[in-house]
Amino acid sequence: QVQLVESGGGLVQPGGSLKLSCAASSSDVTFTNMGWYRQLPGKERTWVATILSGGNSNYASAVKGRFTISTNNAKNAVFLQMNDLKSEDTAVYYCNGFVGTTWYWGQGAQVTVSA
Repeated sequence: QVQLVESGGGLVQPGGSLKLSCAASSSDVTFTNMGWYRQLPGKERTWVATILSGGNSNYASAVKGRFTISTNNAKNAVFLQMNDLKSEDTAVYYCNGFVGTTWYWGQGAQVTVSA
């Protein structure tokens, strides 16, 4: 059973930066695509960004130009560089990865943007 383990969340001031990491528990897996979602307090989980195995990426309009998604060469880890963070970016961030017919999800990482 593949697990995705997230790290890098925390508290940051508005305008600051933070990088989230998400790695598979097995080095044998290669994901077809990977992405990030976030869940704001009291809201549904929403899509943030996706990156395909070929390198193409897409972003939600709310984060485009501020966030950058990337993967490692083995395509079993995904990263989210977040710059110019705003209070409305405060959320629990979840990574996911798709391989075969299955989506895998990370456990979530809290990001809090506050002065």
